Amino acid sequence: MRITKTIAETRAAVRELRAAGRTVGLVPTMGALHAGHVSLVRAAREQCDAVVVSIFVNPTQFGPNEDFAKYPRTWDADCALLEREGAALIFAPDASEMYPAGASTFVEVEGVSDRLDGASRPGHFRGVATVVAKLFHIVAADKAFFGQKDAAQVAVLRRMVRDMNFDLELVVCPAVREPDGLALSSRNRYLSAEERKQALVLRRALRQVQEQVAGGVVESAALVREALAVLAEQPAVRVDYLRIVDPSSLEDVTDVRGGALVAVAAWVGATRLIDNVVIEPRE
Repeated sequence: MRITKTIAETRAAVRELRAAGRTVGLVPTMGALHAGHVSLVRAAREQCDAVVVSIFVNPTQFGPNEDFAKYPRTWDADCALLEREGAALIFAPDASEMYPAGASTFVEVEGVSDRLDGASRPGHFRGVATVVAKLFHIVAADKAFFGQKDAAQVAVLRRMVRDMNFDLELVVCPAVREPDGLALSSRNRYLSAEERKQALVLRRALRQVQEQVAGGVVESAALVREALAVLAEQPAVRVDYLRIVDPSSLEDVTDVRGGALVAVAAWVGATRLIDNVVIEPRE
């Protein structure tokens, strides 16, 4: 496994992989790797000959009062894990490598970027789209792998890939959960033992929606009311949003018969968590 720090090194390493006839899969990460990331690496290994993993805590996707400075950084553990999982290359640039002095070009996916997390975290998806576009150009992968847990991010990036004619396939892998149902996130390590229990209400609220839909309820307003009632059972959890939207546009839908994304974001203590479920279209 190779580790590169510069764009030039990374491009040279990928050219070597290409010269050997190997297809390339990219897994973009901010480090602090967990089993969800491992699932992406394994999916990339199954579908591609060589896996490139980027580790970069991207400053442009954090707001001024967010957790950039304290975002978990576990470099040694991340490298050991990726070596065990058979990654071919880790690209771990500094911020100055990705954003040279005076950089003033950003990627904005209008409309989609302003919904769900984009509404709560202005500028967040501009930072995500910009850094991912850079990674796509640098690595020139055949496929890039992302998790369904970040459903709003997936919608933004799918639109960007389409609109910007990126020559790669964006592969979305299922969310990975703890045995009790909590969606895996690098931010889970911020939670105290009590907050960890409180956080489970997000999953219970989403399950309530799934059960209601299975019982024949299709109106979004009714489903949202039921889910918010579940969330209210845990008053220590502060809801940011719970929305039922079109998975591609992230616009609200009035009912789920055509399929929908049910997305929730909430603060548990000082930690903001997200989760979602997809409702499949009815035949």
